[in-house]
Amino acid sequence: MDANGLRRAFTQYFVERGHTAVPSAGLIPLHPRAPLFTNAGMNQFIPYFLGESRPPYPRATSVQRCVRIRGKHDDIENVGRTARHATFFEMLGNFSFGDYFKADAIPFAWELLTGGLGLDPDRLWVTVHTSDDEAAAIWADAVGVPAERIQQMGPGTDWPEENFWEMGETGPCGPCSEIYYDRGRSWGADGGPAGGGEERFCEIWNLVFMQFDRRSDGTLTPLPAPCVDTGAGMERLLTLLQDVRSIWETDVIRPVIGTAEALTGARYGDDEATDVALRILADHARSMALLVSDGVFPTNEDRGYVLRRLIRRAVRFAHQLGVTSPVTPGLVRSVAEVMGEAAPGLARGVEYVAGVVGREEERFRATLRSGIAILDAELDGGAVLAGEVAFRLHDTFGFPIELTREIAAERGRALDEDGFARALADQQQRSREQKKGAALIDAERVGAYRELLAEAGPTRFVGYHSTTGTARVLAVVPGVEDGEVEVFLDETPFYAEGGGQVGDTGIIETDTGSARVLDTTRALPELIRHRAVLDAGELRAGQVATAAVDLGRRERVRRNHTGTHLLHWALRSVLGDHVKQHGSLVAPERLRFDFSHYSPLTPEQISAVEDLVNAEVLADADVVVTEMSRADADAAGAIAFFDEKYGERVRVLHAGAHSVELCGGTHVDRLGQIGPFEIVSEASIGSNLRRVEATTGFGSLERFRNAETRLRATAELLRTTPEEVVETVERRLAELREAQAAARSARQSALAGEARVLAASAAGGVVVARRDGLPADALRDLAAAVRSTEGVRTVVLGGSPDGSKVALVAAVAPGETPAAPELVSGAARIVGGGGGGRNPELAQAGGRDVARLDEALDSLRARLGAGAPG
Repeated sequence: MDANGLRRAFTQYFVERGHTAVPSAGLIPLHPRAPLFTNAGMNQFIPYFLGESRPPYPRATSVQRCVRIRGKHDDIENVGRTARHATFFEMLGNFSFGDYFKADAIPFAWELLTGGLGLDPDRLWVTVHTSDDEAAAIWADAVGVPAERIQQMGPGTDWPEENFWEMGETGPCGPCSEIYYDRGRSWGADGGPAGGGEERFCEIWNLVFMQFDRRSDGTLTPLPAPCVDTGAGMERLLTLLQDVRSIWETDVIRPVIGTAEALTGARYGDDEATDVALRILADHARSMALLVSDGVFPTNEDRGYVLRRLIRRAVRFAHQLGVTSPVTPGLVRSVAEVMGEAAPGLARGVEYVAGVVGREEERFRATLRSGIAILDAELDGGAVLAGEVAFRLHDTFGFPIELTREIAAERGRALDEDGFARALADQQQRSREQKKGAALIDAERVGAYRELLAEAGPTRFVGYHSTTGTARVLAVVPGVEDGEVEVFLDETPFYAEGGGQVGDTGIIETDTGSARVLDTTRALPELIRHRAVLDAGELRAGQVATAAVDLGRRERVRRNHTGTHLLHWALRSVLGDHVKQHGSLVAPERLRFDFSHYSPLTPEQISAVEDLVNAEVLADADVVVTEMSRADADAAGAIAFFDEKYGERVRVLHAGAHSVELCGGTHVDRLGQIGPFEIVSEASIGSNLRRVEATTGFGSLERFRNAETRLRATAELLRTTPEEVVETVERRLAELREAQAAARSARQSALAGEARVLAASAAGGVVVARRDGLPADALRDLAAAVRSTEGVRTVVLGGSPDGSKVALVAAVAPGETPAAPELVSGAARIVGGGGGGRNPELAQAGGRDVARLDEALDSLRARLGAGAPG
């Protein structure tokens, strides 16, 4: 059975038993408590397990793409060195959300393995948690597994942490029952999973009985309803179904290894070190291909750092195999070909993915050789690699510390981890010291905020539909800056800075005073703070206040915020679905949008984006905001900013027919209110990251007026009309070029005459002369012209172009000595300068001491035996 057949057989089995087939989620999980990457089939169902959202189906099945790097489940050190570990894999799973439990989940798994997939039941072993007598009884009584092939693990055994599965440090968890396949005596010692070798007893399916939620303090809280979460490693099952020794020989990985062989010239099976390198190339290619396809870019932070580490680790192993040409583009193309049916998005965008990883590989290869040379030298010098060296490799050559650590371990060397940590901390401290003006809020202030929140409760934001209102003043405290206060209300129409949108400004008034709000932020996630200055009187706790947002400013912000959503949609439409938001600023004057993309936008692409946005503005569709569960938002196709943490209830903004995003900001009611949209600038802000700045509404109109004013002023200077400015400038430029050509011709004629005069003064084929008032390039041309005259072997000219500095030029016939650089460098030292270069026939130098120029020229005459020309 091949991989596609296994995916279909597994899915069909559970669909026939009332499960809904759910597509694989992306590798970037969306729940705030999810790990860095999707590491299990259950990740997309976290809201259902926690009872945060009602599942649309009681049972589900999926074939989930997973990456396990960083965090609780990290297999990277074992990849390529065992028969079963991989950073990327597919997990076959079935799930129950309070529907069935152990009594059904266990027989389901057994029936599929022994019936549908045809595995020998006598080779299957199971393990259960020491506390789970119920599961052990079901295996023995309902399924009929012999008691000697049912083993308990967990507290009180030699494996106290086994058979209790957890998503990560926090989140849904529970006891589990694992199914193992005995590969036979040739694979290791007997004794079952609890006593035999891991290679012999291969874990193929884990049935997790979700019963608890692990909190950050380590406590276990019962889930609202017991659930089932099972995961069978597809690649491990394929080793059994295809009767091969490891996942590397299966039909999902062996073709990629074949591509690695073709790209490197190495042959799989020749020796273990080569095999490990080829396996790592294949595995990492699978992870990098799917990560980039799902929107991750190589960067120095979070997911991007992990991807960069994977790519650079693969390149390092290719380098070990002697490869100096790119390998990653060909590898990801191979992955796309193998996974075309399972990952059609990768197949469609494979050239884009190949471009991203290829560019990252090129950047790393530029420094890899130098870094490896430094590392080789340092590792030959002692038992411990200095932390300062590791930091320099990390900071200068882009070596992830994990890569340096791994290379050192391969050489039997330890890494000075403390030294690296100190060097990194020193750099971070220097960076912090360079940042000025950051407001430092001490623990006492934060404690006061918490007391206020505990006493008064969260601030109610009422500003989505109104910009004025009455509220009770909860507290007025001195601000961080002199002369400022912080005003806290029980409810407010002022929007607190968040999601890229700036905070509101305006006025808060009571019977006794008035405060001008300079900014609105959150002192704590649920406590809104108004940073203000008192314009009159005072504000006191307990008073009733009138709060009024600066309406004109809010309107400009609203236009820009909704315009940002349209910009995001338009960029994805023009550039591709790989475009993901990486930050934004929504201010009254402009909007700024940071996004993932690998090259500058062309003028045509910028125009296309502007046209799409302005077409939506002219269509004037409604802007609709709805609140729904996070799961429903995902089902509706809402785009989430993946570095943002969202709760279970979210606001979904429909900006016209195409843009659907999660957003808590303020927006216009209809797209026509945005007004004209214009992109002002586009630039790089980092590796694979671009930034667009744009204007809307009156901001765009003001730019149009300014441009028209400048155009009319230019037309007046050119004595033409605005419509004919371009043609007039082109005509004037042509005239200027003609005048410059004529001037050059006249200068050449003058230089030719001067050259004849100087050549006539040559003594023994040598000319040393002073000519002031000539720019350095003209002096160079003159020297070359003199040298080209028959009979002249060596020419040195010196002069002061403007009376403040010295220019020196030497022109020497081929093979003559001294060479030109030697002549001018010696003279330049006399006039307090330097230069010369490497061209033995023509050299320039300069200096600052004009008064000593004649002295310098006389020294050359004495050396060359030339007299002063007339």
